[in-house]
Amino acid sequence: MASLRGASSISFKAGEATLPRPFSIDRFLGPRGRRNLTAYLFLAPGFLVFATFMLYPLAKAIQISFYHWELMPDRTSRFVGLSNYAAVLHDPISWVALRNTVLYAIGTVPTQILLGLIVAILLDSIWRLRVFFRTLYYIPVITSWVVVSILFKYIFSSDAGLANYVLHDVLHILPGYVGWLQDVPTALFVIGLLGVWKGVGWSMLIFLAALQSIPKEMREAAAVDGAGPIRSYTSVILPIMWPVVLFVLVLLVIGSFNVFISVYLMTAGGPVHQTEVLLSYMYHQAFDYLDFGFGAALSNLLAVLIVGLSLLQIRFLRREVDY
Repeated sequence: MASLRGASSISFKAGEATLPRPFSIDRFLGPRGRRNLTAYLFLAPGFLVFATFMLYPLAKAIQISFYHWELMPDRTSRFVGLSNYAAVLHDPISWVALRNTVLYAIGTVPTQILLGLIVAILLDSIWRLRVFFRTLYYIPVITSWVVVSILFKYIFSSDAGLANYVLHDVLHILPGYVGWLQDVPTALFVIGLLGVWKGVGWSMLIFLAALQSIPKEMREAAAVDGAGPIRSYTSVILPIMWPVVLFVLVLLVIGSFNVFISVYLMTAGGPVHQTEVLLSYMYHQAFDYLDFGFGAALSNLLAVLIVGLSLLQIRFLRREVDY
């Protein structure tokens, strides 16, 4: 009897051992795989939005640039290869737009960095009304480009503009009214002035945050070594802030090459396309003349130019900071 009970228990255990184990995601993926799957599930909605509104339009723009693109669905777009890119490179207005874009970047980027740094240093040295002045300088940053562009257009109007009224009628500096937006040099100056006025607050905020993150011990050590305020900033504080300066420089260069709204609303690229920038000329070609292949090719070349400039800046200006 005892042997039979033992045999039955052995067979039961053997049968129990052969039952299939329930499915477990930990067994299938492992603990690390489960963590990665959770992260991917949370990232999926954002990546779906990014792919829909960024990756797909980018791929479509690359495709359109190789075609003589037809807007009407009943007409077939014709493959033209690199003809659109050749047309961009041989178009004189494209080079005018590139020149104006480069001039805008040269005029606005260093000015925004310098003024933003000066304002940040001044705000870092005061305690009273710091929040008030920081808000005051940052208001233009959050103001709509459309609103400020229209405002500057009326300020620098040829006849009834505030600039001509103050400089000619009140201060008598100008001998006559200036067509600020009708002449190419003054129009580019006004567009650049708007870019600087609107962007200084952003640079100031980034530099102020970097200044406030520097330990006080470093400033006290510089003072103990006999460094004055100017020497302290040039020899101690600014070298520590160099990665922040590089960050601001790269983003400002990218932003300057994407200038569009102010040009479109203030001059519309005129007179005779002489104040065009790359994005405004691309817009005119694509949506005014319906040459989508030309516009897509110009936008792709602009993207390559921006990426190349950003990589060059990071490559040649990046340096290690010794703390």
